[in-house]
Amino acid sequence: MKSRYYKRLFASLAMDTMTENDYLIAWGLYAFAAIGCLLVWLRLTRWMWRWLREPLRLLVAVLLFSPTIIDPVKEKVAPAIAITALDLMFKVGNNAWRAISDLFMYGMIAFALYLIFVAIRFPIERAANARKEQAAAAREAARAEEPEDEHLFGGAGDDRYGRPPVPSNPQRMRVEPRL
Repeated sequence: MKSRYYKRLFASLAMDTMTENDYLIAWGLYAFAAIGCLLVWLRLTRWMWRWLREPLRLLVAVLLFSPTIIDPVKEKVAPAIAITALDLMFKVGNNAWRAISDLFMYGMIAFALYLIFVAIRFPIERAANARKEQAAAAREAARAEEPEDEHLFGGAGDDRYGRPPVPSNPQRMRVEPRL
């Protein structure tokens, strides 16, 4: 015996359209999966030299998060890398070149912004490194000027904890521990 929902279920599966809710759910699932892939990529590239790691991370972010339009009438977009892969593997649509051009455009924009960021960051980092080197040199010079302490536990006399010794008092015969 068939369920009363059987006919509607397969009728909706056979339809070629997505509702707005289905569309948003699909984008939400893709965004969640893409963030997971990006986090794995960040983890895989953390051992690399910084000037290689950052452009590779940017490239993967562009590949994962750049959309392309698939239906200009309905203003529907889809991930460009997915559209490119599906169109090239299954030869089902003609959106591959549009998706590739969108990937290239977003990539160029992202790398141009990255180069501007690097151009701003590089002189700031050089100045910060120069200040650190000057501070380290000043600390070394100050350390070289200080006389070497002959005492094993500091220059405070017989006291091991850096406090000055109590002056001898002949009336005090009792020795109490210092806390």
